[in-house]
Amino acid sequence: MKSETWEGLRASLKARVGSDTYDAWFARLEFAGCADDVVTLSVPTTFLRRWLAHHYADLLTEMWQAVAPVSRVVIGVRKPGARVVVRMERAATEAEASAPEAAVPPPVKPKPKAKPRSWQQVSSALDASKTLGTFRVGDGNRLVHAAASAVALPKASRFNPLYVYGAGGCGKSHLLQGIAAAGDECNAVYMTAERFMLGVANAVQHLKMQEFRDALTAAGLLVLDDVHNLRGKAAQQEFHRAIYQLVEAGRQVVISADRAPSDLEVLDERDRAHLASGLVLEITPPDERLLREILDERVAALGQENPGFAVPPDVLDFLARICGKSARVLDGALNRLLAHSQLGEAPLTLDVAEAALRDLAGSAEPKRARVEDILKAVASHYDISRADIISQRRTANVVIPRQIAMYLAKTLTLRSLPEIGRRFGGRDHTTVLHAVRKIDELRKVQAGLAGDLEKLTSALTGEVAA
Repeated sequence: MKSETWEGLRASLKARVGSDTYDAWFARLEFAGCADDVVTLSVPTTFLRRWLAHHYADLLTEMWQAVAPVSRVVIGVRKPGARVVVRMERAATEAEASAPEAAVPPPVKPKPKAKPRSWQQVSSALDASKTLGTFRVGDGNRLVHAAASAVALPKASRFNPLYVYGAGGCGKSHLLQGIAAAGDECNAVYMTAERFMLGVANAVQHLKMQEFRDALTAAGLLVLDDVHNLRGKAAQQEFHRAIYQLVEAGRQVVISADRAPSDLEVLDERDRAHLASGLVLEITPPDERLLREILDERVAALGQENPGFAVPPDVLDFLARICGKSARVLDGALNRLLAHSQLGEAPLTLDVAEAALRDLAGSAEPKRARVEDILKAVASHYDISRADIISQRRTANVVIPRQIAMYLAKTLTLRSLPEIGRRFGGRDHTTVLHAVRKIDELRKVQAGLAGDLEKLTSALTGEVAA
């Protein structure tokens, strides 16, 4: 009877948590038995059991109790040809608490700590607070979070490599560290681009390059963060080698950067194409609702760590307004307010907050446009194609829009002249410089051109034209 109940609950569970979450975490959950009103479900791995027990045990119990008289749901690990092993994640049960005291076994001499394996030695340190469970999910990151949850499982993934990109403060590092933490059963290696470059430099200096390569290829899951910071020919060659070898061997690779693969000039064309061949997802800044949830959560956490620290509602509104959509800026602002609360004599009021965060309030960083967005916007505005702009055509209706696009790429992005030239059909940096200077002169004397530039700039940065 309970087996049929579970099959009936599957559809309800999928509707409750969503298809992506269900497929990532519940698809391999099976009914294992029921005794003394305790339902046992089973999964194939210890990691999956821990995750479900920590995050969804209460939900599963609630759903079972709605259709059958059970006291709780527990999750065990099933092994081929063996009974399901159930380990409780919480405190001892009442039965255990009331059992007679057992004889105390003799002390066991602790074993010496095992020497870290090669793949562990190259990993960057993880922040224990950055897990997939503590990652706040909203409309702008729901799909990315589902994909991260899927690739963290110890199984073959169709999303390989997984490439996540977005602006700073959107949660990329939190997400990637969460994937690495969840991948402890498959020899996960998490490295920042800086740590990767340092590893390559040390390997070259000490003639241990093969050891470094072996450590990377021994990883069952390789997570590389902020790849846009990767510099140096040797580091780029080793990146290429590691990615190709791991993906070909069916091992998961996860990459993050602040831009799409096509804009990643630090890598050559073959690597950009390889990264783009996997699953590429953009993580967008948190919306107002999600940012406020993050704000409330972090204020509550600081209040627990620092008794007496509280932020009035008007100060919370002020913080949400001045921090834009960056959770990273939010953390910095809260740390300042905590310092003023603990070290200052005045209570934390709106006036105190405005004085403490004056530089944040007055220097909201403008949105950075992408070269690809500029190409599309200019092409649409002048009724030509993107291909026309990057082509070698020199007709009047193409040349000026092309120069305008180059001018906007120089003024609205952080790309260098050579980088912009490459994006415009492989042109030389001197061509870009000529275009920038020409448009800068023309806009001063041609009102129509100045108006076009103002409209395009407003559309690309989200600013309202004056």
